[in-house]
Amino acid sequence: MASSAAAAANEANGAGALDRLLTATQPEMERVNALILMRANSHVEMVPELARYLIEAGGKRLRPMLTIAAAMLFGRANGAQINYAAAVEFMHNATLLHDDVVDESDLRRGRPAARMIWGNQASVLVGDFLLGQAFMMMVEAGDIEALGVLSKTAAIIAEGEVFQLAKARDLKTTPDDYDQVIRAKTATLFQAAAEVGAMAGGADAAGRAALRDYGRELGLAFQLVDDVLDYRGESGAMGKNAGDDLREGKMTLPVILALADSNPAESEIIVAALGQADANETALSQVVAIMNRHNTLGRTLDLAHRHVRLAREALAPLPASAMKTLLSDIVEFYVNRAY
Repeated sequence: MASSAAAAANEANGAGALDRLLTATQPEMERVNALILMRANSHVEMVPELARYLIEAGGKRLRPMLTIAAAMLFGRANGAQINYAAAVEFMHNATLLHDDVVDESDLRRGRPAARMIWGNQASVLVGDFLLGQAFMMMVEAGDIEALGVLSKTAAIIAEGEVFQLAKARDLKTTPDDYDQVIRAKTATLFQAAAEVGAMAGGADAAGRAALRDYGRELGLAFQLVDDVLDYRGESGAMGKNAGDDLREGKMTLPVILALADSNPAESEIIVAALGQADANETALSQVVAIMNRHNTLGRTLDLAHRHVRLAREALAPLPASAMKTLLSDIVEFYVNRAY
């Protein structure tokens, strides 16, 4: 009972932190959102239709908020954070469009994936359009160093996607392989979002490094929780089908740990469902039962909590401020999604 009460208290604190972050960044995020919608325009009718369908589908826009918050943290924002935040969101949405084609996903943010409406070819090409717009906004900000951070990030994300594809249904995939994938696919954009925000806010080298490390650790915790939710969450809450990672053959940490610890009969059940697009709820339930027996979901969450601690430690050397406290608190919200 006591642990349930503690979990409820932590969840409430995390949700409160998110509300505070939304409020603190709202004026700047209104400018970011206006820029996002303006730069999604094109004389080719399908481009803004598809782009806005994804952009307006929801999501908390954590990554661009992180850019804005990082700039606010250092108090000397030069205006470039608006362009950087919009560019970060365009990069994120471009990867979503590309991911859904690669993964053959049907749902995105609780709605049919764009590829289900406009097709795979249009989804890939509009993703390319968004990346092009992102780089244009970076160039317009006029900071070659920030452009270098974000352009390098785009390349690393693509490498991570290719590596994950190569590891699909590879039963020899190790936890280190998985770590390499999520650092490239997810953490690098969180890292870059925080770092360029710090740069726009006038951070010195130490401040920039602190936000870079904070963003990376937050991104790692975020992805670990996301991979747990694929087996623990509900479709409506996640905006995708529960078990999609299993059906797509993704070697996420819960699967890797389960295969390492399972007996031959359990391994056979997991392997039979892994990468099977038509794996039903019974197959998913059997796999989840095996994961629960070996506590692979709990162990994955333990690792997420470790990255939460590292994110907070990264901020520790910075001067005390309300925004520093808020950034430290917000990581709890993203871990508590799994409870």
